[in-house]
Parts: sequence; structure tokens; C-alpha cells
Amino acid sequence: MNISIRKYNHDFYQLWNNFISESKNGTFLFHRDFMEYHKDRFTDFSLLIFDNDKLIAVLPANINGSEVHSHQGLTYGGLVVSDKLRSTDFFEVFQLVLKYLNELGFSNLYIKDVPGFYTKQFSDEIKYLQFVLDSEVYRKDICSVIDFSERFSISKSVKRDYNISVKKKYSIDFNGDFELFWNQVLIPNLWETHQAKPVHSLDEILYLKNLFPDNIKQVNVFSAEGEIIGGTTLFITDNVIHSQYISLNKTYSNDGVLDFLHLSLIEKFKNEKKYFDFGISNENQGRNINKGLLFWKEKFGARSAIQEFYKFNTQSFSKLDQLYI
Repeated sequence: MNISIRKYNHDFYQLWNNFISESKNGTFLFHRDFMEYHKDRFTDFSLLIFDNDKLIAVLPANINGSEVHSHQGLTYGGLVVSDKLRSTDFFEVFQLVLKYLNELGFSNLYIKDVPGFYTKQFSDEIKYLQFVLDSEVYRKDICSVIDFSERFSISKSVKRDYNISVKKKYSIDFNGDFELFWNQVLIPNLWETHQAKPVHSLDEILYLKNLFPDNIKQVNVFSAEGEIIGGTTLFITDNVIHSQYISLNKTYSNDGVLDFLHLSLIEKFKNEKKYFDFGISNENQGRNINKGLLFWKEKFGARSAIQEFYKFNTQSFSKLDQLYI
């Protein structure tokens, strides 16, 4: 291989996006339009890796002081590669990326691994490199996931709450209004419960929805009187339906509204996608678990998949010279 590394600039916009759509472990979160909606918060340091003139990998990344992160504005990241790239090529590319960063004076590369259920093919080379390079696993999160291709069991309490909601004539809008949910449910609920704001402002989520109408959808629940009482924002990839935000008007907290909502989503998407991702139940950088939240997700048949976070010392690139026997 004749590897060269180039820092991203807008001239690579179309090449980058085309590559992401054809890669084995990329999703719409790596599209430049998604990455750049919050570009004012991060100093981009994304890389393109070529073999001669052919693009074979990209690294969505930003810099923070003397360290490189892939990418602090994204849920997951790492080296995004062609579906034709073999493991031996992956190892060579990663070694050269570490060397490149080291020569530029960066001390560490942080990677939030892409959970395996998001990838189109097996893509675990980074896990092996973490082992052989003695890199730090500085965080682990539990993702609660339903595998629609396997049998999964939904608890009787979920089915009971669903039937109660039906009797109360609650209804679901699968093409819901973002503004209604943000202003009347999500923002008040987050502030009252955690004194926090949504990661995405209303303007940001509407902007992203406009750019990615097939990937970002709002689903709202209404009372019989037509009042919005809860909802979820879905991020949709090739394999996965992911509940990005889940929120409920607390007046209805004992009515099983979220059970009604999510059982309806499961029934709607179980034949269209492979996985339903409820997201994480972790706090304190993965060290603690919200037990009640995890229990609720597992009532739908979701089970635990692990997302790992790695810290690679850029000086470790030379260790890969002894990888093969």
C-alpha cells in the first residue's frame, strides 16, 4: 500500500460523504452536514486516508489541546473504512494515523467505538488494537438493544399499560411536530428533572431534520383531548432505530404512556430494521447505572450491548512493527 493522509477541507465534501454512504461502519452521523451543524463548538481535525489516489478510510475528529478526539460532538466514531479493506490493511492504516498524529505533536487519540449493531459488516479491528497496544479503556456504556432477528420477550406489564392507553384513546403521530415536543414536553421535563437542556436545541434539530428527513423523525403521543403527553425523537440508520430523546408529561407518569409509545414503535419497525436501540442508562462516565431506567428498557426484551471508549497513546504506533510473525 502507498498510504497518504490528508486533513479534511471543503474540497473533499462530496468525496467524504460518498465514502461514508458506502463504508462498512459509517452512518449519517458522519455526513459532513451532520458533523458541521455544531462546528463552532469544535476545532475540526478530520482526516482522509488514501491508498495512491483511492480513498480507503476517514477519521471524523476534532482537536482539544494536544489531544485528538473522534469526535466529541458525535455519539460514536473511530476509523471509518471501506467494506473492501482487510484487517491487515486496517492495522497499517491505524499505525500510520498514530504516527502522523505523533509527528504533529499530539499525545493521545480518543475513540468512541461504533457499537457493533450499527455496522454493516464485522468491524472489530479497533478492539484488537486496543489490546495489542495496551491502550486504556477509559469508559464503557451499556446500550439496551432489541435484536428483531431473534426472539425477544415483552413483559406483561408493558402489554397491560399498552391496553390501558388504548382504552383511554391515546393516539400516536408517527410524523410528529418537533416544536410541540421540544417546547411542551422535552425542555420543561429536562429542566425540572435535571436542570438541563437538550443536547440539540430546537433550531438545531429542525435544521438536522431538514437535512436528513429519512434519518430523523419525531413520534408524539396525544391524549384523547388532543394534548401532547409524551414522545420520542428517532435517529434511523440502515440497521437501527434509536430513541435519541424520550420524554413524558409527568402528569401522565402513571398511565403507561411510554410503554404504549415504545410497544407501538416496536410493532411498526420490527419488520423494517434489525435493531431497536434504547440508548444507554449510564451516568458518571459509565461507572454507574440508572437501575430503574435499565429495568424499564429490558421490559421490552432489550438486552445489553457494550460501547467502549479508548485512549491511544500516539507514541505506541511503533509497537505494531512487531505485530506479525
